[in-house]
Amino acid sequence: MAKEKTLDDLFLDTLKDIYYAERKILKTLPKMQRAAQSDKLKEAFGKHRDETEGQIERLQQVFELLGKPARGKTCDAIEGIVAEGEEIMDEFKGTAALDAGLISSAQAVEHYEMTRYGTLKRWAEELGMKEAADLFAQTLAEEEKTDADLTKLADAGVNERAKGKKAA
Repeated sequence: MAKEKTLDDLFLDTLKDIYYAERKILKTLPKMQRAAQSDKLKEAFGKHRDETEGQIERLQQVFELLGKPARGKTCDAIEGIVAEGEEIMDEFKGTAALDAGLISSAQAVEHYEMTRYGTLKRWAEELGMKEAADLFAQTLAEEEKTDADLTKLADAGVNERAKGKKAA
């Protein structure tokens, strides 16, 4: 008979999922940075790459708190989001709409991460893991700020340029 699964099991499974996702994102951000046409967007992707390294370190701390090895589990969701982003990079390369597409792809990643970190934070609280909850809260705040910063970039001219004017 199969072992009864608990919130602890779900927590660890989700932790492995986001660990895989963050590592995948870390590999993808340099491609997005190179593809971006706007210097401000290139800079934003570089900044988030650095933040992502710190987020991975925080996830490793949570694995340590659990006494478990830091191992990822294939995250089909992030694989799909990244594949869509790569498709945008290919299909819109050299066009005025490329940066808007990159922002859209990056925000899809951010929104996925925000759902995962919000859930993990809440579960950590439920499981009495205050230190883990604090680590997730820190990362969640970074992801929310990145999402807001990307919206500001889009509103500051990227979307306007994507309507058909020359790429910046």
